[in-house]
Amino acid sequence: MTNHVELGDIVKDRITGFKGVAIGITKWLHGCRRITVQPEGMKDGKPLETATFDEPQIDVVKRAVHETTAKTGGPGPVSARRADVRR
Repeated sequence: MTNHVELGDIVKDRITGFKGVAIGITKWLHGCRRITVQPEGMKDGKPLETATFDEPQIDVVKRAVHETTAKTGGPGPVSARRADVRR
């Protein structure tokens, strides 16, 4: 097992045994990478809660199980400002 995580990998925390899909990666000021993991399954009709771990404490169980998408659905194009709006 290795611990360089990419989005979509199935990962497992060495300490707690928490297992799921890597859905988020954040990089902090001094180089720490934190991985947000979404476990598979539902409880009472809702997805199970995510958890976040330091990258060195988790292992990749299986690579690229879920593909990432380029389009995020974020904000659309910026429209022109109205002339009568104060800046």
